Amino acid sequence: MIRPDLLLHPTPKGLYCPPGDFYIDPVRGSVDRAVVTHGHADHARAGHGAVLATPDTLAIMAARYGEGFTATRQPLPFGQTIEINGVRITLVPAGHILGSAQVIVDWKGLRIVNTGDYKRRSDPTCQPFEVVSDAHVFISEATFGLPVFRHPDDRAEIAKLLDSVRLFPERTHLVGAYSLGKAQRVIKLLREAGWDRPIYTHGAVEKLNAIYQDLGVDLGPLESATMPEGKRGPQEMFRGQIVIGPPSAFVDKWGQRFPDPVLAFASGWMSVRQRAKQGGVELPLILSDHADWDELTQTVRDVNPEELWITYGREDALVRWAELEGRKARPLRLVGYEEDGA
Repeated sequence: MIRPDLLLHPTPKGLYCPPGDFYIDPVRGSVDRAVVTHGHADHARAGHGAVLATPDTLAIMAARYGEGFTATRQPLPFGQTIEINGVRITLVPAGHILGSAQVIVDWKGLRIVNTGDYKRRSDPTCQPFEVVSDAHVFISEATFGLPVFRHPDDRAEIAKLLDSVRLFPERTHLVGAYSLGKAQRVIKLLREAGWDRPIYTHGAVEKLNAIYQDLGVDLGPLESATMPEGKRGPQEMFRGQIVIGPPSAFVDKWGQRFPDPVLAFASGWMSVRQRAKQGGVELPLILSDHADWDELTQTVRDVNPEELWITYGREDALVRWAELEGRKARPLRLVGYEEDGA
């Protein structure tokens, strides 16, 4: 069997494939060829010569960075295969956000699967994670790669939000959520829970909501949360309403204009009480777009690769778990990837 690092290995710019001469989610500078797993800014950057990704991810990148974000776009729908210099590339769903993909790389009988970011639980805004069971090497993230991270049921967290709205109908509920992926997921979960009233959103979320709706994700009635500054009447209309925006918006002047707000934050990190306390979060909602410890370990067992590579996150704990299971594992120590709201 060919050594896996001849097909993919870490570099300062990101994972590089020498025989195919392309990078996966390059993080530094521009490259001639990039395969992009999903549209979050730490994975999808503008300025590359050619970008290969799912059609949804390319649409998200064009909306965020402009139509000229790359010289050449190469859309690759899920399940289809393209060959570059003898290397076969296939994309399958990662379940992280809309359009997010795992990258399957095949070359001379060797198969490596790079997950990018992923989660296993149901998400009404994106395609579900697909297990690739014949990988020689499986590359997994480890954002929540510690046994302490076991995320609760999503719908129970949304129920906490709706219970608070019923309990405090005179207050505005401000939900901090990452603008791409998390905000749309919160909206869709609210719809599934029966909230059919308009949901108000920050301008940064509005733009991405429009992309999701254009790509077929129905988010229901939405309204802008922008209001005339200093006018009491318009402010009063937000009592009893749910407003969603990036967390940073609620700590500045924009967020302080809402009447008697309840500050909520939707993130996997809300399981860490100190984080919630430091951020002044009154209503922490443990909602993550990443796999928790049980999902990470179950995925490795499901894929059952000959070798496990672990990147960005709590690498050492997952490596140790794999070794105790008798699995060959190594950390990649890639840098440049952020928590993206988790």
